[in-house]
Amino acid sequence: MAGFRSLARQVRDPGCDPALRRYSLRKCLERFAPYGHRATWAHLCRRHGFGPEDRDLDPARLVAALDELEEARAVWLAYEREFAERRRREKHDGLRRPASVDDWHRRTWGGNGVARCDDPAVHPSEPLAEVLRRLIAALRAAPGAHCPVCAGTRIEHRPEPVCGTCGVTLPSAVLMPRAGRTRPVPVGAARR
Repeated sequence: MAGFRSLARQVRDPGCDPALRRYSLRKCLERFAPYGHRATWAHLCRRHGFGPEDRDLDPARLVAALDELEEARAVWLAYEREFAERRRREKHDGLRRPASVDDWHRRTWGGNGVARCDDPAVHPSEPLAEVLRRLIAALRAAPGAHCPVCAGTRIEHRPEPVCGTCGVTLPSAVLMPRAGRTRPVPVGAARR
């Protein structure tokens, strides 16, 4: 099974068939998809000007989408290294059990769904790397009353808090208790 970097090389390879290059970009999302596979693909399509079903894509657009994905992956991998180093220090100091702020990290192992968007059509418009930087910065700061991604205050409390503006499932640790608490919207119900 090919890894992320091998697939990225195929996307960039001008000697590869355009359909293979597109397929390789989609396969990259099996290795790293911050919003989840479908929502990350929808985000890349929208930001780089191609349709989700387009088969004959401009290679420059594919490479631009890959560049955005790789930048976000670099942000995530740097966070993973910092997390591992911090946990080593904590264990050395006798803290064997991770703090509650680390619950988010345990659920997002590998980088898939780190900023999950359950609705593929509703996701932030900012670059993926910027969204991850904002989430990571919020985890390092004191809890707030708004979404750290878009500054929205409409937080819907489902099993996990979800920003009603940008659609990102937020780590509980970034929000003050009861921050922006609204009644949950039933699945399939229209949002106002």
